Amino acid sequence: MVTEVVSPLRQRMIEDMNARKLGAHSQRSHIQSCKRFAAFLKRSPDTARPDDIRRFQLHLAESGISIGNRNRIMTGVKFLLRVTLRRLDLAAEIFHIREPQKIPQVMSPDETRRVLAVATSLKARVMLSLGYGCGLRASEVVRLKVKHIDSAQKIIRIEQSKGRKDRNVMLSAETLALLRQWWKARRGFDAHTTPLQERWLFPGRKPGQPMTTRQLNRLFHEAADGAGIRKGVCLHTLRHSFATHLLERGADIRIIQALLGHDKLETTARYTRVATGMIANIKSPLDLLSQPRRKPSKEPGKKPEMGDNDQPPA
Repeated sequence: MVTEVVSPLRQRMIEDMNARKLGAHSQRSHIQSCKRFAAFLKRSPDTARPDDIRRFQLHLAESGISIGNRNRIMTGVKFLLRVTLRRLDLAAEIFHIREPQKIPQVMSPDETRRVLAVATSLKARVMLSLGYGCGLRASEVVRLKVKHIDSAQKIIRIEQSKGRKDRNVMLSAETLALLRQWWKARRGFDAHTTPLQERWLFPGRKPGQPMTTRQLNRLFHEAADGAGIRKGVCLHTLRHSFATHLLERGADIRIIQALLGHDKLETTARYTRVATGMIANIKSPLDLLSQPRRKPSKEPGKKPEMGDNDQPPA
C-alpha cells in the first residue's frame, strides 16, 4: 500500500481549513485546485508571482472548462494564497466570472407522479418521494437517521446540512406510511452494533456508512428513463419541482424559503420564473385590447359634474 506524502505546505493548508471548519467536500476541492495550480507552475505554489496567477487564469479560460469549475478552482487557490501563504497581493489578482443565470429544470406534477410510480424498488420510491415530497437534497436524503423522523410533530429534522444549518421539513401521512413500510423491509444487520436512534434509514454497502448520493442518483435516472422523461432532468430536479409546485398552489414564498433552507429570499424567488401554472394564468395585455371598453357607470341620484364650458342652470 502506497501512502501519499503530505508536504508541509499542504499540511498547513489542511490545518487552516480545519480551523475554519470547512467541510470535507470543500477541503478536497481546495486541495485538488491547488494541486492543479502547482502542476501548471511545475513548482511549489509558494513561489508564485503575479504573472503566474494571470497565466493560470488564462490557461483555465482557454482549456474550455465551465465557468463554475473555473470559479471553484480559483476559490481554492485564493484560500491558499490569502489564508495559508498570507500573500494578499497575489490573492487580489484572482477574479471570478459571473455565471449565466439559468432557470431550474422542473417536472410537471404528472411527470413527477410517473417517476415515482416506476421506481424500481420500495427503497428507490421512498428515497425519491423524500426528495420531492420534502424538498430534500440528495445528501440530506441519504444521511437520514431514525432520530430525525418525528412522527408525533409530523416533521423531519435535517441536521447540519449545507451551510452547517439545521431545519425542519414537513412529514406527510403518505411519507410516514412509506417510511414505515420501508423500515419493515429494511435489513436489520446493524441491530446489535448501532443504537436504534442512530441507525441510518438507508445504509450503504460499507458497514456503518449511509448509501452514497451516486447510488441514489442512479436510482433516479433509472426511474426517469422508465417514466419516459426526455428533458434534461437530474436528481436535484425533484427539489426544484417541490418548490415550484408549492408556489403554484399558493404557498407563501417565505415558507418555501424556510423549507428549502435558503439564506436569501432571492434564491427562492427564482422559482417564480418557472412556475408555469402561475405564468399561464396571467392575463396578457394583448387579450385586453380586444375586449370592449366599459363605459363608466352612473350612480343613481348623482348629477354629472360641470365642466369648464358648462353653463349654470338658470
